[in-house]
Amino acid sequence: MTGLPSWIARRLLLGAAQTAAVVLLVFALTEALPGDAAVALAGDQPDPERIAAIREALDLDRPAHERLLEWAGGLPRGDFGTSLASGRPVSTYITDGFGPTLLLATLTVVLLVPAGVGLGVLAARHEGRFVDRFVSSVTLGAYAVPEFAFGVLLTTVFALRLGWLPPTAVGYGTDLLAHPAALVLPVLVLLSRPVCSLARLVRAGMIDALASPYVAQARRHGIPGARIRYGHALPNAVTPAAQQLARTIDWLLCGVIVVEALYVIPGLGTVLMNAVAERDVPVVQGLAVVFGVTTVVLNLGADLVARRFAPRSEVAA
Repeated sequence: MTGLPSWIARRLLLGAAQTAAVVLLVFALTEALPGDAAVALAGDQPDPERIAAIREALDLDRPAHERLLEWAGGLPRGDFGTSLASGRPVSTYITDGFGPTLLLATLTVVLLVPAGVGLGVLAARHEGRFVDRFVSSVTLGAYAVPEFAFGVLLTTVFALRLGWLPPTAVGYGTDLLAHPAALVLPVLVLLSRPVCSLARLVRAGMIDALASPYVAQARRHGIPGARIRYGHALPNAVTPAAQQLARTIDWLLCGVIVVEALYVIPGLGTVLMNAVAERDVPVVQGLAVVFGVTTVVLNLGADLVARRFAPRSEVAA
């Protein structure tokens, strides 16, 4: 097996290359976007001279490669540029939106891991019986429901009909933790599909692990069933689930646009939607880079977890 330090070094180099590719791709794609921020800022009936003046003031008339080098050079320092619409640093948009999104992601993951792993283990222990069929049917059916539809259903029942919970986060600002009732419905919607996929992956992994030769050997040596399940089978069963969990965290941190729009939460998804509507290219670029780097880092972490829990298999380089 390849040494862990050299494997980590290769992964870090690969992550750096992927990050550089993300930066280049983000800039190229935003350059290819239709529309012009100068035209959007010039008003409904733009004057060509006013458009030219705005383009010059915003440095949009400079060659693309010069703007790329200047923008990429500031990224390591946390300088993502300046918003075309407001003149504020792009980093302030990211920090303002990151708090609500991180809060939603953290609460979701804290509930997701025990719920998904617990349901998967429960179904695997009762493989082929009523409990297994019930858990599998419910998770399969719940996964098929889109987040928007599930959110509308929960809002209709618990907010509009029963009045137990607020329908949106309007009026609470970014300090959502001070108003926990406003977080209940968004977190439930965010949990609805990931908990199903995680439970099904853990179930499949547990069934394979419990049927493996090393588990059979452990049983022949008289090792207690609980120790076999949780000390030997579960660590190998969560290996594929770790990859799914990394993708879920990436999805949560990179702005769950549908949920944030449905419950009017001022997170990264809302910031991205507003920037696209205003053709605020630097904000879009900054968010895209943050999302890309987050994906690279989380996948590296998931690979480390998979290598730690599955030392028998070689993790692909």
